[in-house]
Amino acid sequence: MIRVENLTRTYGSGDIQVKALSDVSLTIQDNEFVAVMGTSGSGKSTLMNILGCLDTPTSGEYLLSEQSIKEIDDVSLSKIRNEKIGFIFQTFHLLPRLSALQNVTLPLRYSDIDPEEAQQRGSEMLDKVGLKDRSHHKPFEMSGGQRQRVAIARALVNKPKVIFADEPTGNLDSKTSYEIMELLCQLHAQGQTIVMVTHEEDIAAFANRIIRMKDGKVIEDKLCTK
Repeated sequence: MIRVENLTRTYGSGDIQVKALSDVSLTIQDNEFVAVMGTSGSGKSTLMNILGCLDTPTSGEYLLSEQSIKEIDDVSLSKIRNEKIGFIFQTFHLLPRLSALQNVTLPLRYSDIDPEEAQQRGSEMLDKVGLKDRSHHKPFEMSGGQRQRVAIARALVNKPKVIFADEPTGNLDSKTSYEIMELLCQLHAQGQTIVMVTHEEDIAAFANRIIRMKDGKVIEDKLCTK
């Protein structure tokens, strides 16, 4: 699914160069649930952005489904982000004037799916996350946990190969955080590949594998025992 070799990302130039990633190599298989951990400045968010095709490495190789990302033009890269990748963010990134269903179907506007099928698929995804009865509610009419469920439904609507979750419980209380993690575990059990950035040990424990980063390098990569 994902393979990176000797990945480096440097920002700035000359004396003010900052190396956010340094010689990172790893492989993530289909249907893995991986947590990437590290303190602020460890490189975990930079790695997530590159894996999600939101940023490009300074050097090294990134292959997604055996396709080299550096050989892809911007238009094709946008298509890959829309069709193969689902994103879940800490701050939900929902449009406030749109209903839950409209937010979920937003990525489908950039595909060849007709509006009727888009509505049906959006409803199915909301049902999958337990929010079908909230399809016409707007974000301000929902709790934080419900908004994150809408964001998860949106991430799933294009049936992506992999979901990248960036601190998906960061804005939620403990009870709601565990509900969201249980939902992600259910999706993983159904075959979804998930890569999650978190700084919380109890949240990372839901994953099957934990990658720890420090100063732009992978310092530990271990499977979790349940």
